[in-house]
Amino acid sequence: MSASSDKRVRVLILGAAGRDFHDFNVFWRNDPRYEVVAFTAAQIPDIHGRVYPPELCGPRYPNGIPIEPEEKLVELINRHEVDQVVMAYSDLSHEAVMHKASIVTAAGADFRILGHRNTMLPSTKPVIAVCAVRTGCGKSQTSRAVSSILKSMGKRVAAVRHPMPYGNLMEQICQRFAHLDDLDLHKCTIEEREEYEPHIRDGNVVFAGVDYEKILRTAEKEADVILWDGGNNDLSFYRPSLYIVVADPHRPGHEVKYHPGETNARMADVVIINKVGTAKPEDVDTVENNIKRINPKARIIRAESPVSVEDSAAIQGKRVLVVEDGPTLTHGEMEYGAAHIAATKYKAAAIIDPRPFAIGTIRETFERYPHVKEVLPAMGYGTKQMTELQDTINAADCDLVLIGTPIDLGRLLKLNKPALRVTYELGAAAKAQLKAQIEPLFR
Repeated sequence: MSASSDKRVRVLILGAAGRDFHDFNVFWRNDPRYEVVAFTAAQIPDIHGRVYPPELCGPRYPNGIPIEPEEKLVELINRHEVDQVVMAYSDLSHEAVMHKASIVTAAGADFRILGHRNTMLPSTKPVIAVCAVRTGCGKSQTSRAVSSILKSMGKRVAAVRHPMPYGNLMEQICQRFAHLDDLDLHKCTIEEREEYEPHIRDGNVVFAGVDYEKILRTAEKEADVILWDGGNNDLSFYRPSLYIVVADPHRPGHEVKYHPGETNARMADVVIINKVGTAKPEDVDTVENNIKRINPKARIIRAESPVSVEDSAAIQGKRVLVVEDGPTLTHGEMEYGAAHIAATKYKAAAIIDPRPFAIGTIRETFERYPHVKEVLPAMGYGTKQMTELQDTINAADCDLVLIGTPIDLGRLLKLNKPALRVTYELGAAAKAQLKAQIEPLFR
């Protein structure tokens, strides 16, 4: 239909296979005032070229909704006579968000961001949400600490993880992970395994997928508490009873410069300033002062995030290839992570530059994110990329591979050289302070 004969507002949703689908499900899907003509995809490789399936779209969209690359934004606005473009993914600088807004408004459409009242689902159970101001602040270790505290109080915990539906969307509507074999059953990528496996090893049941209303109602049936384990620096999909937000003093100032991380910081009940043991004191102070300025009611906790290696003596004097969490380095914009800290701390002879050995999409990742130089991002959004990561590691001229990802890559990849894992947990003092914030929920 043309704009003149169709009175519905024509909407295009900018996304990255997560927030965009959720916002559609809870706000746009059943509202006859709007017609969503397309999603766009960015940030994650190879997630465009799919269709959001009719079974998830509802009767108003019998053919589903196409998912196009964001590079075609202006073309899509013109072709579909789009009235509104909606921002629906995370970890973008405020400047980057406004560049997109300028592109959209120059093409003649309105630019929009939905607020939490339109997107947060209420639960029949208490919800503790763990979110962040940037990717890679330490949400996962904080979520594990929260889960441990709740279980010590005798509570049954269901961890609901921010979506990562990069495969067949119909097979990922509502996923439940209780055993490590479930990761193979659901054909999980490295990125999914990094988030689910630590919870499973701690005895937690993890839920994830596409339809977060269905996921919530399923999780409520077997839990006393819902633990929202956030992704990137996105907002919680569920209305929290306690909102915990993690900040990173290695990126001071970012807590007020990135979307929607600043929103998280302004909404937080508790802000954990993590990694204070490896950050400059003045940078820790900068983060704390910014939080106090924008959210004076938030309880601030300074937290250590100590790294540990089972055989740290094996690092000394070795030429080390450092492998770190992929998203933390890419759209999280960090230049290093826990494994790099461990390599320096335990006196590696050298940290090997991985770029000469990179192939395929791993080489393309370095080209796209030139700030990443000394460390190898553990990119693994599909079987092909996992193979290219494996081949890159095996080609590297080094004595030892130091792995700073939340999972044991050696269990997934066939490596031709010795490897050591670096692990990290929330410091004991911060965990005790966190417990004091959680206990009042259940009095």
